[in-house]
Parts: sequence; C-alpha cells; structure tokens
Amino acid sequence: MSKCGFIKKLVSESSKDSDSTVIKIPDIPGGSEAFELAAKFCYGINFDMSTENIAMLRCAAEYLEMTEEHSVENLVVRAEAYLNEVALKSLSSSITVLHKSEKLLPIAERVKLVSRCIDAIAYMTCQESHFCSPSSSNSGNNEVVVQQQSKQPVVDWWAEDLTVLRIDSFQRVLIAMMARGFKQYGLGPVLMLYAQKSLRGLEIFGKGMKKIEPKQEHEKRVILETIVSLLPREKNAMSVSFLSMLLRAAIFLETTVACRLDLENRMGLQLGQAVLDDLLIPSYSFTGDHSMFDTDTVQRILMNYLEFEVEGVRLSNNGVDLAGDMERVGKLLENYMAEIASDRNVSLQKFIGLAELIPEQSRVTEDGMYRAVDIYLKAHPNMSDVERKKVCSLMDCQKLSREACAHAAQNDRLPVQTIVQVLYYEQQRLRGEVTNDSDSPAPPPPQPAAVLPPKLSSYTDELSKLKRENQDLKLELLKMKMKLKEFEKESEKKTSSSTISTNPSSPISTASTGKPPLPRKSFINSVSKKLGKLNPFSITPYNGRGRTKPPKDRRHSIS
Repeated sequence: MSKCGFIKKLVSESSKDSDSTVIKIPDIPGGSEAFELAAKFCYGINFDMSTENIAMLRCAAEYLEMTEEHSVENLVVRAEAYLNEVALKSLSSSITVLHKSEKLLPIAERVKLVSRCIDAIAYMTCQESHFCSPSSSNSGNNEVVVQQQSKQPVVDWWAEDLTVLRIDSFQRVLIAMMARGFKQYGLGPVLMLYAQKSLRGLEIFGKGMKKIEPKQEHEKRVILETIVSLLPREKNAMSVSFLSMLLRAAIFLETTVACRLDLENRMGLQLGQAVLDDLLIPSYSFTGDHSMFDTDTVQRILMNYLEFEVEGVRLSNNGVDLAGDMERVGKLLENYMAEIASDRNVSLQKFIGLAELIPEQSRVTEDGMYRAVDIYLKAHPNMSDVERKKVCSLMDCQKLSREACAHAAQNDRLPVQTIVQVLYYEQQRLRGEVTNDSDSPAPPPPQPAAVLPPKLSSYTDELSKLKRENQDLKLELLKMKMKLKEFEKESEKKTSSSTISTNPSSPISTASTGKPPLPRKSFINSVSKKLGKLNPFSITPYNGRGRTKPPKDRRHSIS
C-alpha cells in the first residue's frame, strides 16, 4: 500500500467513516489481472514483464498512482524503462503493444502510449520497406514505378502484423507512415490484406439473405469506408479484382454514395484490365422482380471509362496501347451482355442502353454481339416483332464472320429482314473474293420495301430463294477455282513442251516482234459475268448479240 497513492487515498477516506474498510476498484485498466501484477510488485513477488502485459501494467500503474512520489523505482518507472529499452525497439513488439492498448483507452492515450507506438511503427516500417524514399521523385518517373510495382506487388513481412489492429489505429499508423515519406501506392498490399481479413464472412456474392447483426454491419461499414479513403490515387496501384470486391461489399453494406462512386470511378480507369467475373456484381435484391446482376453499376463504370478515353484524363498513357485497350473493353462488354442476356428480368431498355455504350471502334467483329442478341432472344420468346428488330439492330451484319453468318442464316429467332441482310452481305463478300475486289466497299443493302413484299409468305419465298442462290454461288466459286488450277497446269505443260527458235536477222521476226500483243480473254472477266447473273438485287439487260471469238494467236516459225 505504501507504493500505491490511489489506494492510500481510498483507505484514508474510508477509515474515517467506519471501522471495517472495504475498497472497491471496479474500473482499473486491465481488470483483475493487472491488479494482481501490481500487487505482486508491491509485495516484491517476481513476475515477468512482456509485450503482452506491459501495456496494462503501464496503464494500471498510472491509474493506481504508483509514481516516484510514493516509492523509488516504482512501477511507472519500471514500465517506462521496459517500453523504451525493449518493447518499442522492434516492429512486431510495437504492434503488439499498440494492439493491447486499444482496450485500455482513454488512459492509454493519456500516458501517450498509443502515440509512441504509432511513431515507432511508422519509423521502423519506413526503414524496412523499399516504398519509402527521403526525396520525392517527379511525376513521370512515379507513373513508371507504379506500373512496375503493379506487375509484381510486394507484400512486406510486417503487413500481416498490422491486420490485428483496430481500424482507427490502423488508419493512424498508415497516415504516420505517409508523413514519414512512405509512398502511397505502396499501401496497396497492406490494404488488401487488412480488407480480406476484416471483411471476411460477408455474403457479397448474393447467395442468400443478409445474415449479419446491425452492430456488426455498422462496424464493417466503417471499416470499408475507411479503407476506400486510404486507397492510393495512382493508377494500377490496386488490382481491378480487389476494387470489384470492395464495390460488392460497399453495395452489400449500403455505404455512402460517395464511397461507391469512388470505387466505380477507379474501376472505370482500369476497365481494360478487368475480366468477366469483375463485372458480374449481384444486385443484392432478394425479391423475384429484379435482375440477378447490377447492370446500372456496370453502365456507370463503362461511362467513366469512356469519359477517361474521350477527355484523355488517364494517369499513365506512357506505353499504353489505347486501341488494344479499347478492343479488350469491347470484348469484355460483349461477354458481359451475353452473360446477363439469359436473365429474363433484364429489360429491353437496359439491354439496348448498355449495348449502345460499347464503342464501335472496339468491335472488330460482331460475333460477340450476335451471341448476346441470340441469347437474349432465346430467353425472351414473347417479344414482339418490333422489339426483336430493335435488339437485332444493335449488331452490324456486315462485320459477322462466316461461321456467325452460317448460324444466323438458319436462326429462326432472328427477324426475316436481319436474315436477308446477313445473306446479302455474305454474297457480297463471296463476289469480292472471286473478282479480287474484296477491298472495295460493298454497296448498301437494299431497302426491305423494295426487295421484300409486305406479306410474310413472300418473305419466306424470297428467303429460300436467296439461300439457294447463295449455295449455288459457293459451288460456282469452287468450280471456277478448280478450272483455274487446271488451266494453269495446261499452260505450264504447253510452255515446257514447245520450243521456238527465232532468227534475229529475219524481217518476218522483226515485224512480228514489233506488233503489239493481241488481246487475250480474261478469265476473271468471264467469272464476273457469270456471277452477275446470280445477284438477286440487280437485273442484267439481255444482250442479243452473239459472242465474238477473239483472234487466235499466230505462231511464226522460221526454218
């Protein structure tokens, strides 16, 4: 009792009132365990100080007023000596002491135990990590470093230790690290580890109803909003999959709108690196009237990406293939539309609105869009003809591959006008290959009113006629290619078998060589004339004149 000033006061005050003295200390920091260690110290019983109990010993000594005023080498002095010489000299020990101090507030703040631990952690992490440099580099070099670090993210050994801290202590540690020169993009791996551990157990994949208590939901919401506020601003500092995971959790926990928009903006900036699973965000609506996936969020992400592309507000343009990036985004969105097309709750307006945002320059072929349209038509069989035409107008039939054209020509779900366009462009492509004029642009497709009668029966007859002519054109092309090969072989044989001897002094030879070469019949021209008869949209005028045989080549032999 002689070493404890607080107990001296209680005993002196209670002894005046009654003979029997009962002292109650209900709110001592560390509870009964801390009081037991303090009592052992007062009675000279040996015990071990460690990083596990030094925080509560220091706070209990402060609470019990075990200072030098009451005894020399009292518990406050002994605890401070252990902190300065042992506990705060290593990074892991400092983190442990800070973690134990979180349960000893506010007295741990009063003795500056928390602030000293944070300063020690920030100092030692900057010494250990390669993300800290005393002088800040220029912005150009900084962007290159961010790209290199994003390819091979480095997780320091101490990052796992920081995950045991509470979110407020964790935030203060990271702010202190940046104040000492720690690069913000180096916080990415640390934030990923902390988020994966603290947000574990959330049903962010939309597999069932919410199974979380309101208090726990509030705590995780605060954790998530704090993590988002600490994310690095540099591009490629965080992976798209991690940003997608945070966005799912933000929607699930119903965080602030600013938090969700920030994550959508970051994903739009790196959309070229995303995969299909990153965009399949559940709608978290547990009623049967809503779609399975949150298409509105994906639409906003795509709009952010297009805004960055158009305005040129990209944080790292050095060495980035913008055309290739745009093409990857186009394929990604086509695959996403094919995935959501099977959902019957996806409205026509949402499907068309999302498809119209895909840039045309990113769609090299229309096979992906055709696949999405076909799946949507199959999942929505009760659509009207007008609605089906609107859906099919999303794809450019001229950019379909041969395999897609073959499938579309036999697809009963497509409107008749779309099938006619597919067959027309396929004929134009075949004609261009035969005439070696595939580079010339195809003429515009005929108007449906000029080609097709208004009745559906006439549509069917015209469609079957076009299919037959298309098959005939393919067979004719194969036959002509075979004839061309035979003609070339015969020409080679004649050239090798015939030998022509010429006399340079002969006048006949001189006259024959001086004449211009006689015109030959072009094989390609004859093929073009035959194919012209197969065009269902043009009428070749009848020519009553007979064919004129070209003059035969004469061979002059001189003996």
